[in-house]
Amino acid sequence: MMGYKAVFFDAGETLVHADPSFHELFAEVLLQRGHRVEPEKVLALVPAVMERFAEAANAGELWSTSRERSMRFWYSVYAIFLEELDLPPSLGETLYETFSDPDSYALFSDVKPVLAELHARGYEMAVVSNFEAWLDTLLDRLGVNGYFPVRVISGVVGVEKPDPTIFRLALERTGVLAAETVYVGDSPGFDVAPASALGMFPVLVDRRDRHPDHDGARIRSLDELLRVVAG
Repeated sequence: MMGYKAVFFDAGETLVHADPSFHELFAEVLLQRGHRVEPEKVLALVPAVMERFAEAANAGELWSTSRERSMRFWYSVYAIFLEELDLPPSLGETLYETFSDPDSYALFSDVKPVLAELHARGYEMAVVSNFEAWLDTLLDRLGVNGYFPVRVISGVVGVEKPDPTIFRLALERTGVLAAETVYVGDSPGFDVAPASALGMFPVLVDRRDRHPDHDGARIRSLDELLRVVAG
């Protein structure tokens, strides 16, 4: 394995997560509105919702590039959950407000130590993420913006993964070659495949063991990334 000069990161489920978790926060919002649902029931519906993301990508449906598109997309996502849970679709508004609030998110515990070590070793770092423009505010609030002089956020640049353009923007802005870059993300389709196609070295971070049969570099925690990057 060659020596790498840069490490690029996805954001959601790679660096940041809904706090305490998506399914727990989802259930908490429902409970506040008088509907008791076990978090595990919400979690069980996540795979079906992932199909909505794939459908949007296949149709070229951008969802993060404006507030209107974001609302339309996420309301359609929450509608899947609410229909399966036999709950009123009007709850989608409250869910959207909650999950669009930077205060609803936290860093994974392994993030800051690993970023600090990568920085100390001299790696260029960037964020390349399908996320609304407020990701910049979130990363600043969480104290990690300084590690990422380059932040290519779909809600700002108007293009979303898996479009290779968003990766190329990050490469151009950091001044490194694809072959010199490791890309870390949680989605085989949105992260691994397009990064690999451009010649980057993709690493799947599979924190929740969703892809045990992944054919490629796969880690369960960013703590394992230093070993992968160093070769």
